[in-house]
Amino acid sequence: MDVAVLAGGTGGAKLARGLLDVVGASALSVIANTGDDLEIYAAHVSPDPDLVTWWLADLIDERGWGIAGDTFQVMHALRAGGREIWFNLGDRDLAMCLLRTEALRRGARLTEAHAEVCRAVGVEARVLPMADEPVRTRVLTGGEWRAFQEFMILARGSEPEGVELDGVEAARATPEVLAAIAAADAIVIGPSNPIVSIGPILAVPGIREALAAARAPVVAVSPFVDGRAVKGPTEAFCRQAGLPPGPLAVARAYAGLIDGLVSDEPVPDAGVPVQEAPTLMDSAEARRALAEVTLELASELRERPSRARG
Repeated sequence: MDVAVLAGGTGGAKLARGLLDVVGASALSVIANTGDDLEIYAAHVSPDPDLVTWWLADLIDERGWGIAGDTFQVMHALRAGGREIWFNLGDRDLAMCLLRTEALRRGARLTEAHAEVCRAVGVEARVLPMADEPVRTRVLTGGEWRAFQEFMILARGSEPEGVELDGVEAARATPEVLAAIAAADAIVIGPSNPIVSIGPILAVPGIREALAAARAPVVAVSPFVDGRAVKGPTEAFCRQAGLPPGPLAVARAYAGLIDGLVSDEPVPDAGVPVQEAPTLMDSAEARRALAEVTLELASELRERPSRARG
């Protein structure tokens, strides 16, 4: 079974790792959010594609970001030189970003540049940036627009008042993304923030249309556990977008796009079939179990004569 999963943030990366166990690297394509990308320390940093890659390579640090066992000598040296450091990158992490940056400077597309990162850490599954063109998520808070990483780190705890995607109109779905969607037997929207992790992917011209035309069912997995987000500002962004609390927010955010939903609780008025299953991925076994349930629902939906999209 070929699987395409849309992912951003920790939830999507964890589910991608569970799917890897179930279907194997050759059958897995991860379409990753690049709205969080930034240029810093003379490097192009892609937080979400890298997060997915570290999870697939079993390199993720226990803190939930970065590479396990990494050192921070470059950051220490920059601080010693008087540089204000607000975005921490480990030394090995920075080296992978420099590989990407060198490829981009040689004229490679972002898709090709990130493939070099994947090869460097032994990841055989496809980790595909949502677009080669730059798209940058900006968040309005306190009356000021901030780049997404600045919002998350420098304005931590602030309420979002608006979201915009700079450059999205000029972006296009890559041939690799379109091919992954067209070839998939199941398409999964990971348990990620629907506004700032999945929203930028769906906003790239060509991706929503490709999902609507896909032969495979589209199944979303709720990022909520017992009605609450496991981590991060998912609830705040859903409030800002006018979505209801809990997993119904997922059904509303993807209305008309998904054929089914996996949630750990009933979702009245979801508008699509709901499969109840534990969604907390606190172990390898839990990640695999959620992946299996998600693919089982996709298989069931594929056999149905009509689906919810359209």
